[in-house]
Parts: sequence; C-alpha cells; structure tokens
Amino acid sequence: MKRFFKKLVGANNAEEKSDITATNVPHHVAVIMDGNGRWAQQRGLPRVAGHHAGMKNVKKITVAANDIGVKVLTLYAFSTENWKRPRDEVDFLMKLPQEFFPLEIEELIEKNVQIRMTGWKEDIPPHTLRVVEEAIAKTQHNDGLILNFAFNYGSRREMLEAMRQLFQEMNEGKLTPKELSEEHVSKHLLTSDLPDPDLLIRTSGELRLSNFMLWQLAYSEFWFTQKYWPDFTEEIFYESIREYQRRVRRYGGLK
Repeated sequence: MKRFFKKLVGANNAEEKSDITATNVPHHVAVIMDGNGRWAQQRGLPRVAGHHAGMKNVKKITVAANDIGVKVLTLYAFSTENWKRPRDEVDFLMKLPQEFFPLEIEELIEKNVQIRMTGWKEDIPPHTLRVVEEAIAKTQHNDGLILNFAFNYGSRREMLEAMRQLFQEMNEGKLTPKELSEEHVSKHLLTSDLPDPDLLIRTSGELRLSNFMLWQLAYSEFWFTQKYWPDFTEEIFYESIREYQRRVRRYGGLK
C-alpha cells in the first residue's frame, strides 16, 4: 500500500512521495470551486469558457480523490446566490450537467462512484434536473466514492429549513426545547446521511465560506490556494491532503 501511494503522488522529492498515508486520508473533502470566470478573463475569454474548463476538471479531481481513498467529495457547484448572476451565465451553468454527465457517467460507473445532489430541486430547470436525476439513478447502487454536487445550495436556507422542522416537532409535542441537541439539528440538514467534511479546499485565493456548509464545517480543516479551479491539478489536490495529514485535529481539546 505504501508503495502504491508513493507512485500515485508522483512528486519529485522523496519526502513528498512518502507523505500521503492510507491511514489518515480525510473521509470527506469539500471543495469551493472558485475562479472560473477570472481564469477565463485572464485569457481574454468569456466567463462561460472558464465554467466549461472548470467542468472538465471535475472528473480529474474525482478520480484523484477516489484513488487515495476519500469516501465523500462534495463540490460547491451552484449556490442559491448564484441566481443573481447575468442570465446568460446562469443559463450556461444550467446546461453544463447536460454535457458533463453523458460524457463522464460511464467512467464514473466503472470506478464505482455514486452521484448525489445536495440542494433544492424546485428552482432548477427541468432539462438540468433530468440529467442530474438520471445520473443519480444510474449510480445509486455504487458503493464507492460519493460525488456530491452542492447545486442550488445555500447553508443559511438549509439551517432555516432545519429550524422550521424542529419548531414543528416541538409544536407537535415530539421534542422539547430542553431535549434539543446538535444531533437533532444535524439530522434535519440536507447532509444528514453524510459525515461532516474533514477538509475544506477553496481555490482562487478567496478566504471566505460563501454560505457553504456553515454548520458542517465547524471543525473542518481549511486549505486555500491561489490557483483558479481550472488550474487545480491532481498534484495540488495531493498537496492539500499532505497538509491535512500534517495537522493535529483537537476539536477544542488538547492532544
């Protein structure tokens, strides 16, 4: 196994080649895929060209995560605030799943990847939702890496919805305020059947969460890079894993 990880990382010096260990790979990695538009503008291209380039990077990072044993990879693909962008850009983003899934689904199935979506379906155009749901159905029995797209997702809305459900349970006498716990809140989130992320990666140099998994990221390790998402390679992904493995997670206590 150690030899496999040395070969996989493929770094130039011996220290980097031996740094990723199979016993301390983050179970759940979440990624804010940022910088597509700026990547395109730097090249004199329209912003949508950056989104297209970013789409092509999804499979590469998914395969890289799967190869080292990551169990869940959540990608922040479209936020509830992204509807504020220009109409032509939003329309292009809504068409990307129609290109991505037909092109990549067979290889993802071969690699035992399960597709999921975290977000609200009612606002998504039917042509977009159809291909997403088809990909979910085709991979529902796979038990390898979960590729979870946060699509039309916003954490504040998620927490508000959880509060409404909890208040309803209290009104019905199923729960008292004194009984309310963190576990109750977590069970009412869209990610209730997933572990909280161990590692959050954000590309493009921005240092904010942008309404992404605010509850779930409470004790996640954060890792930022200046690279725009289309330039985020497997080697950079592995560097984030090596950095994660160098850290000591204390969860507010001492070790």
